[in-house]
Amino acid sequence: MRTLVLLMILLGIAAGAWAGSVGDAVELRIITDNGSELPFYPVSGQSPNRRVYAEAVKGDQYRIVVRNRLNRRVGIVVAVDGRNIITGKKSWLKNDERMYILEPFAEGEFKGWRTGDDRINRFYFTPAADSYAAAFNDTSAMGVIAVAVYPELHYDPPVEMDRGASMNPFPAPSMQKRVQAFDKIGESAGTGYGREEYSPVRTVAFEPERAAVEKIYVKYEWRETLCRKGIVACRKRLPRPRNRMWDDDGYAAPPPGRS
Repeated sequence: MRTLVLLMILLGIAAGAWAGSVGDAVELRIITDNGSELPFYPVSGQSPNRRVYAEAVKGDQYRIVVRNRLNRRVGIVVAVDGRNIITGKKSWLKNDERMYILEPFAEGEFKGWRTGDDRINRFYFTPAADSYAAAFNDTSAMGVIAVAVYPELHYDPPVEMDRGASMNPFPAPSMQKRVQAFDKIGESAGTGYGREEYSPVRTVAFEPERAAVEKIYVKYEWRETLCRKGIVACRKRLPRPRNRMWDDDGYAAPPPGRS
């Protein structure tokens, strides 16, 4: 039986749907410290995994919020830019990696890279070169937040979805910009290793199932990148009107009709 990390979490059930959430077995949201919730833009394709784009704002600190919609405990492996957020090591989202545990219908918030039983260093959006992963010369999964969900093994009651939550994880159709696949890294966003905060956890016994019941991938990009890729509709920049008291060249122009 494996020993895994359990985050002390709120056990209450949230009512209603989450705007900007994605997932079935769990609901995932990304929220910045200013209270903004990142909208998601789904990726079309035949993959069984959930794939969405999201807009990142440089410098914003953020947290990953996950709500368990099942009536059994689940372990969640969370990787940011391809690194496990508990160990900092390269992640493959396997069931033998360190993971957080969520009680049935409970919610957890994950704000940073874990550095001890009661300490984390915050997540914040930053250029890829400044990211935690880049410090290890690892750009193999830059700009991706990934979550794999493993229900607890040897649990008798059937798995049921939370009936009080919405089954539609995506924004309204007018907000959806479907794309065929994730693009190459290029000028990608990344996640930095920010300021230290107090965040206690305790260790529990947990044996996960062999296969994940769900995997979610969020590709976050700067707005200009999302605009360029056509994922979000952006207005073209209009020519700036001249200011008659700012842009004068200092000479008298000829009257109309005079050369």
